[in-house]
Amino acid sequence: MGLSERWRSRARALKRETYALYLCVRHPRTPWYAKLFVGLVVAYALSPIDLIPDFVPVLGYLDEAILLPLAILLALQMIPADVLEECRARAATAFAGSKPVSRAAAVVIVALWLGAATVLGLWLWRWLGGQ
Repeated sequence: MGLSERWRSRARALKRETYALYLCVRHPRTPWYAKLFVGLVVAYALSPIDLIPDFVPVLGYLDEAILLPLAILLALQMIPADVLEECRARAATAFAGSKPVSRAAAVVIVALWLGAATVLGLWLWRWLGGQ
């Protein structure tokens, strides 16, 4: 297996694991504190907004390369083993066919971007002398 195929394999595994974590957030036996932390990790992993923008040389990929995998490892420790295995099995089944699609997540992300653009636009308008 070549280097590029290993990276693709790892990326697929990370996507599957992120989806399993998403399922864990919705599982009734997941503790509330784990739901809170895991929900934040999953939201960040799926969000197009980065803590450090990717265009910043070297540091731009720090969150995807180091911070996100560490947060996922911590999140995995917070979830009961039986819940995690059940959710991993469901995620593997979901990824066996086509990619899972969440229209609700897309709506939330678009709404966040539109809200941020609106706030930025209002701030710029006032700063440039608008009323």
